[in-house]
This record gives sequence, C-alpha cells and structure tokens, in this order.
Amino acid sequence: MNRLLDTVTLDSSAADLVLPDRVHTSLYTDPKIFDEEMDKIFSGTWVWVAHASEIPDSGSYKTGYIGKQPVLTVRDRKKQVHVLLNRCRHRGATVCEGKKGKTNSLVCPYHGWSYALDGSLRGVPHPESYADMLDKGELPLVSLRVEEYAGMIFATFKHDIEPLVDFLGPAKKWMDLFMKQGGGYPIKVAGEHRFRFPGNWKIQLENTTDAYHFPLVHKSFLASVDKQTEEMLDFVDGTGYVEDLGNGHSVMVMIPELVDLEANLDLPIPARFESLAAELRDEGHDEPSVRRIVRAVGGSGFNLNLFPNVACSMAFFRVLRPISVTETEIHHSVITMDGGPACANRARLRLHEHFQGPMGFGTPDDSEAWERVQKGASAGPDLWIMLNRGLAGEKPSEDGRVSDVSAETGMRAAYQQWKKMMSA
Repeated sequence: MNRLLDTVTLDSSAADLVLPDRVHTSLYTDPKIFDEEMDKIFSGTWVWVAHASEIPDSGSYKTGYIGKQPVLTVRDRKKQVHVLLNRCRHRGATVCEGKKGKTNSLVCPYHGWSYALDGSLRGVPHPESYADMLDKGELPLVSLRVEEYAGMIFATFKHDIEPLVDFLGPAKKWMDLFMKQGGGYPIKVAGEHRFRFPGNWKIQLENTTDAYHFPLVHKSFLASVDKQTEEMLDFVDGTGYVEDLGNGHSVMVMIPELVDLEANLDLPIPARFESLAAELRDEGHDEPSVRRIVRAVGGSGFNLNLFPNVACSMAFFRVLRPISVTETEIHHSVITMDGGPACANRARLRLHEHFQGPMGFGTPDDSEAWERVQKGASAGPDLWIMLNRGLAGEKPSEDGRVSDVSAETGMRAAYQQWKKMMSA
C-alpha cells in the first residue's frame, strides 16, 4: 500500500502519528489531540511568558496564557519574578485583566480578595463570616516554577522538571547571539501586535525554520526591497543550514555572515543603511559604535525556534498561543535598543512594519499560507504531511543534526519532541 494512504485509526498512538519523514493530518484537526497537547506539552514543559524588559520595575506585570490557562507574570517589591495563575482562590475570577501595566497589589474585582505581588493572600473582606474556617496562608495564588535565561522568562507547571538551562541546551548560544541586537545597549521589547489565523498552532511552529517557502510566498516582499537586500535574501541556494538543537529546538541560519552581529564590523555598510549611519555620526557616535548599531538594526541572520511557543526571528520575538485545534493567536514583539539612539530604533520599527506589520509584505502572506494548510487538512482523513525535505543530506553535528537551509530538519525536530511528550 502507498504509505501516503496508510490508515490511521482514532485510537492510534502518538508514535503512529509521527514518523521520521511525515506526520499525520489529524495533528492539525483532532480536538482530542489538541486537548492532550494542552495537558502533556503546555502544562508539561518550560513555556516562554515574557522578556525581562516587559516587567522592568517592582509592580510591573504582564498577563498571558500557558496553553489555555491564564497566567500573570509580575515583579514583586524585591524585584523577584513570579508567574501566577490568573485566578482568584475564592470563586475563580481573574485578578488582573490588563495586558501590561504596574500595580501595588492584585485585587479580585468580584469579592475583593487581595493578594501581594508574590501571590500571597493578604486581605479578605468581612472575614468574620468564615470564623476559623479560613487560613489565608493556605490560599495564595497558584505559583509556577520560573527561570530566566538571556532576559527571556520561562515558566512551568511541572516543579520537578529539569532546569531551564538543560532544557534549552545548545539553543543557549543562539539566544546569546540574538541578544546582540542591542548594539551595545540592553534589549527592550518596544511593543507588539496580535492577530489570529484559522489554523493549528503547529502550522506556525513549522514556519519559523521553513526557508523553502520564502522565494514563493514572499515574492511581494522581495519586490519591495532594494537589489542589494534582495540578493542578500536569496538564501535558499546559499550556504546556510538548519540544525536540530534537541528538545524540539532548532535554528535556521539564512545569512551566515550575520550570525554574530559584532563580527567583521569593518565590512561596508549596506546602501540602505548609509543615511542612518550618517545620522548617527552627526549625533556624535564614534565609528565603531555606528557600525555596531547599524548592524544590530538590520537584525540577525538566523531564526531560532524554542519549543513549544516562541521564536527569536530576525529582529523580533514571535509567540504563539493555541486557542483551539483550528485557531491560533500570534504575538509579534519588536526588539529595540533600550536607551539607544532614537533614529536607530525608528529604523528598526520601520523594518519590522515592512515585513511583520499588519500592512506589511511578509506576515499577511504567511497567514494566507497557514490558513490554506488548515483548509487542506480537511481534504482526507488518511493523508499525511510530508517532512522529508533534506532528510537524505542530514548528518550529525556537534549539537544535533544538520542539513541544508531549505531542509525540514527543524520541523522534524519539533515533531520528535511532540512525539516524546505525547507518548509519556
């Protein structure tokens, strides 16, 4: 029988649904699989919740989700970061509805139970009605385990899980390289835009390390840039590569000369940045600083996928939030230089808007492709998604496995981690 038509039954295990070179379409369409993912993956591993710059001060907070569970990332009075379930211990109402902000305490709007920034229960209106039946020490907001690397804050419901640094493994060195986009200044998330598309979260997860689609899907973007930039982005036949970094993480190196933004700063400044360089010189920045800042503005030459929900992509963080088996929310957070030159940050914002923005030339085309994948997933119950590109040329590397830049190595890496966690 043609393996593309092999039958998969409703009681098939995760091992049956993920093969070395393909995954079954039901991973995009089965609500039962989606519910199991929320439990075994999003509640069972480290999940990205914020960048440190988004909660800079005591009382700073950011709300979000881990899987389908609402969480609150907050910095307490001692500057310690906490990730708390955004749910009052009394009757379950959320204690915070703002996306980001600053507060002195967390107060449930339903019955007024109040919590300190570390989640401890501090006050209950009219406590006499409880007599001796209420011990405030036993009813703090549920606290998750929190760890941070390179300014990126992760949380997990699983308190006996491996340390974050072990989970990240070889991905850490790529995170360090990505943070060089500060150009000598600290990295700062300057804002974000959000949108939803009618498709499964894993369709977007695959996209971050998919170079194969770029020349076709992004024709309009390539037509909108100068010739020098167009040639730089013609990387499908270049010397780049995709590498499996373990634990579902992967990196796609598109422009090898831009992996380390602090290397070879004596190279000519690209024509598209000459006016920015002149403006920086006029402001009094010395030549090494000008070159470092200009290089940082252009973004890194790689995309880093951190399983399961965040990507460090060119010059922004892309965060995915599963809504349902057929709907996903995407957050694009633009990276700027905290305290850096205003002209450089403006240039970064314009570059971000050009590709990622809602009126940009890149993300809208990506979203159309993702939606079409979800539609096509309904075309037949026994069809498979092929992930075998570059498999023949894949070989062991120091950190995992590597193949050419248009290979589907990163997708295979993510699905092997998916299979491992879903089989547990």
